[in-house]
Amino acid sequence: MNTERLEEGTKAPAFTLLNQDGDKVKLADFKGEKVIVYFFPAASTPGCTKEACDFNENLNSLKAAGYKVVGISKDPIKKLKKFHSEQKLNFPLLSDESLDVHQLFGSYGEKMLYGRAYEGVLRSTFVIDDKGKITLPLYNVKATGHVAMLRKQLGI
Repeated sequence: MNTERLEEGTKAPAFTLLNQDGDKVKLADFKGEKVIVYFFPAASTPGCTKEACDFNENLNSLKAAGYKVVGISKDPIKKLKKFHSEQKLNFPLLSDESLDVHQLFGSYGEKMLYGRAYEGVLRSTFVIDDKGKITLPLYNVKATGHVAMLRKQLGI
């Protein structure tokens, strides 16, 4: 699996995925806007729920600073729809069951759990500017406190 990490200043990889409602969402849909794309391992797990709710609770301040938020996971649409609804999220969740987009962003690769190496989703976040360039690539972020740390780095 490709685990090459993206760096600040590189063009964000183009993608088209289906959201929780089965509608196509492309990165190009956000052209001319700033967007925060975050990858999370699994909907309805404690850490991913905390992270999604943190983004949701901070959505107004992120929007006020000109940012849109998009979450991406390997979960099927049906699971994302349930998670989106249960948590009353106000931003789209995209399904990447093939892991193609995860790999383009370097968000899938080797992880360690209790000293054992395995392949999995690397919790990561990318801030993309209005020209489609990555301004802040963050890998192996923690679910708890992540959005507060992100807001601090963005000066929000």
